Parts: sequence; C-alpha cells; structure tokens
Amino acid sequence: MQQLQMVDLKRQYQKIKAEVDTAINHVIENAAFIGGPDVHSFATELAQYLGVKHVIPCANGTDALQIALMALGLQPGDEVITPSYTYIATVEVVALLKLTPVFVDVDPDTFTMNMESVKKAITSKTKAIIPVHLYGQSVNMEPLLAIAKEHNIAVVEDNAQAIGSTYTFSNGTTVKTGAMGIIGCTSFFPSKNLGGYGDGGAMFTNDDELAQKLKMIANHGQQTRYYHEMVGCNSRLDTIQAAVLRIKLRKLDEYCYSRRQAADYYDKAFKNHPKITTPYRAPYSYHVFHQYTLQISGFDRDTLQQKLAERNIPSMIYYPVPSHKQNMLKEYGVENTILPVTDMLQDCVISLPMHTELTEEELAFITNNLIEIIG
Repeated sequence: MQQLQMVDLKRQYQKIKAEVDTAINHVIENAAFIGGPDVHSFATELAQYLGVKHVIPCANGTDALQIALMALGLQPGDEVITPSYTYIATVEVVALLKLTPVFVDVDPDTFTMNMESVKKAITSKTKAIIPVHLYGQSVNMEPLLAIAKEHNIAVVEDNAQAIGSTYTFSNGTTVKTGAMGIIGCTSFFPSKNLGGYGDGGAMFTNDDELAQKLKMIANHGQQTRYYHEMVGCNSRLDTIQAAVLRIKLRKLDEYCYSRRQAADYYDKAFKNHPKITTPYRAPYSYHVFHQYTLQISGFDRDTLQQKLAERNIPSMIYYPVPSHKQNMLKEYGVENTILPVTDMLQDCVISLPMHTELTEEELAFITNNLIEIIG
C-alpha cells in the first residue's frame, strides 16, 4: 500500500496525464499565458455547468470574495454576517475592506450556517450575508434567501469547498451551489474538488451589470485599456491553470461521485459506533465531500490524531481556532461572541483522508486502525 495522503493529487494526475500535458504544452507553444483562449473557454464551460449567465475567473478564492464585496459597493462600517466556523479568508476580506464582521453559529450536524443565529444577528447595518458551503455540503439556502429578501440583504456564496454540489428547494427544483446568491465565489486551490495546479478562483452571477463590474474590478477597474473607471485590483486566472481546469471540469461529477463512494465506506465502517458521529447528509444537499469530518466523543481528539500519525495515517483538524477568536480580529471585540456549537466543534472534529483515488484497501486500513485506537 502506498503512503497515505490527505489528498493524493499525484495519482489523480497520472490518470489524466496525457490530456493535461497536451493542454499545458499547447498553451506554452502558443505563448498565450495571460487571458488566452482557454481562460474564456473555461469561463463559458463553467457557466454552463453551474447554470449561470456569467463566470468571471480571477487569481484565487480570496480575491473572488474581496472583489464580490467591492462590487456590491459596501461602505466601511457596513455589517457582513458570516459563520466563524470557516477558513479565515471568508472573514479576512470583510476586515480588509473595513467592513464589520458579525459572526453566527452553525448547526451541529451540517456544520453550516444556523438560520436562527442569522435572524438574531441582523441589524439596520447588515448589508451582506456570506453563507459558506462547508466540507462539500450546501447551506440550507431556501430559508436563508427568504431572510435576505425580507431584509434586502445581498447574499454572496462562499462555494470554495462545495463546487459540484446541488441544493434542492422544497418545490423539487435543484440548483448548483454558488448559483443562488447575487454572487457566488470559489477557489481552484489544488486540493479543492475542482482544483488547478496552482492558485485560481472565480465569481459567478446572473446579473449582467454586476458581471461587468466584477470584470472591471478584477482588471484594475478598467473596461477599456488605460481608462480606469473605479479602483480595482489585478486578479487573473492564468491560461495554464484554465487549460488544466477545463480538463478537470469535465470530470468533476465523476470526482464528486468517487468522494461520495469513499464517504459511503467510512459511514458503513463507523456506523453506530458510540464515540463517532459521521457527517450528516442533509436531504436538501448533494454532499460532495471536500472533507470527511467526524465528531469524536469519549476519546481525546488530539490524542487520536497523534496515534493515527504514529500509524502513518494523516488527518486534519479544521478549524482549531474559530475566526472570532483570531488575533487579527480583536479590534472588532468579537472574541467574546457566544457561539456554543462552533466552540464545541473546535474541540471534537477530525477530518480523514478524502480524495478521488482512495482504494478499498486504504479505506479499510484507515477505518480499522481508527476503531482500534478509540476502542
């Protein structure tokens, strides 16, 4: 058995090596490194996949979130509601733009934004909500969109961990995550379900005017070269990354299915274990398992991680310090925010290897050893 990896990009690459190598060589041979044809083709193909009118590629997922908030014209002091239980980038851009982060709790089963917590957090200063589709599962968007509509609040979806997932509304309509808010954002960091071979990101919208604004902000605030109509930034998806992503986009549904198969194995192995709570699959969400995250009780989580490492089984703890407790946000006085579920999760969750190349032998090794360790 090979050395286990949290994400095995080498083995994934070997399966698509010929396609990827050809695509990269084509870009190099044509020397269209910035804004080449593959960038435009990828944007068109991703828009078709997501069912949106516009996809605007950019340099990374953090830029996508920042540009989205800039395009909404928010002003310093405007409040943005976000979960604390998320990667810091979601909140970092709020602080960077001198907006005010307002943290809400998550549900203990889905790890995603709790609707009652959202309702309580809304004030007259609330201008945006950033739901985070965490670990591959969609936020419960139908009630969230209703809350946002009632209060005239913009919804910007952080879809960095759930591209390929779908949400089912109560009337049976299904929509891809990232395509429900006014803007959706994603990352193409290599470990993502749709990951490049470097940094990359994108924004999605059905609003024509907003799409044009997003494009301009990402390109130094210009529509015509050298004529800068607004303050923007320099955020581009390079052509080599787009060429790789075009290939991987065609395989995204297959990749998501492989992850779900691995999750099925884990679920079955850990079923009814008194110390293990497996990930909940909400009926409204097609879970694509960016991470496979357990909740551990009756056994010290950190000890479990150490003992797994001793047996050469990698694991990760997301997120040991929630956003509201990070030093960078002390000036907002949020460290005493009461978020009981978030505080509970930081002490009990652990994520196991999850990727498209996991074999039954590897899954058996991981599950058997984990069960043996915790008893």
